[in-house]
Amino acid sequence: MAISTAAPRRRIRESAGDRLFMFAIYAILGLVLIAVLYPLIYIVSSSISSPAAVTSGKVWLWPVDVSFRGFQTIFKTPQIMTGYANSLFYMSAGTVISVTLTIMLAYPLSRKTFFGRSGILMLVTFTMLFSGGLIPTYLVVKEMGLIDSRWALLIPNAIWVWQVIIARSFFQSTIPEELVEASEIDGCSDWRFLWSVVLPLSKPIVAVLVLMYAVGQWNAYFDALIYLKSDKLYPLQLVLRSIIIQNNSAGVMDPSIQVQRAEMAELLKYSLIVVATLPVLIIYPFVQRYFVQGMLVGSVKG
Repeated sequence: MAISTAAPRRRIRESAGDRLFMFAIYAILGLVLIAVLYPLIYIVSSSISSPAAVTSGKVWLWPVDVSFRGFQTIFKTPQIMTGYANSLFYMSAGTVISVTLTIMLAYPLSRKTFFGRSGILMLVTFTMLFSGGLIPTYLVVKEMGLIDSRWALLIPNAIWVWQVIIARSFFQSTIPEELVEASEIDGCSDWRFLWSVVLPLSKPIVAVLVLMYAVGQWNAYFDALIYLKSDKLYPLQLVLRSIIIQNNSAGVMDPSIQVQRAEMAELLKYSLIVVATLPVLIIYPFVQRYFVQGMLVGSVKG
């Protein structure tokens, strides 16, 4: 019978300073968790509480006098579903256009053999610091015939400079020059290399770009407020804004009705926040892993 002579494992004893340090770390992380979770819980609780409880400040953490009047009022409004469909279209189409254009611009700028990349990068970065302003941008959109069309929300802000810089840094640190040279020796064209080699190796940064552009398109409303005239083209954010304004309008002289409208407007604020943020909260967990990886790798080089 074999006798084990292995020495028993000894647990490394932490010093008092280490234990105090770890306690401070956990305490800080706990406070950060509370600071993040409390507003979310409060908004959800307020959205399913009675209007009187929300207005009087009785809602502190959990719902008071549970009521779904806010959501019922929202989904009884016919413009809501139209706004949802429009926002989904703007988000999906805008994300595809923006991610495609961003990769087509960022990848050439990451290659040292690309002629004039320093000058182009300087011009791209210049637009991040200085812009023509609202009125010149509106005039350009008007001259292009995009006013009151879906393209007005897809084309003018299709490329974000910061996303181009992140994608360029990722390509520089992930796609080596030796891989490009090997593909050229095998007779691979630039388009084939981009599609068959670069994109499969760039899933993290593609996920980052998709999430950033999707969230930006979903929450955007200012461009729609400026360029769109037909309410059939309004995104969800603009529809929700109109609902809040209508419930805050002071066109009724009866004080009791004014109080009811004020209570309903306060309740609708929280219900609309839940309705507007729910799609993003559902999508984010599926791309969170790629999002963190892409941000870390994309920030290694400048």
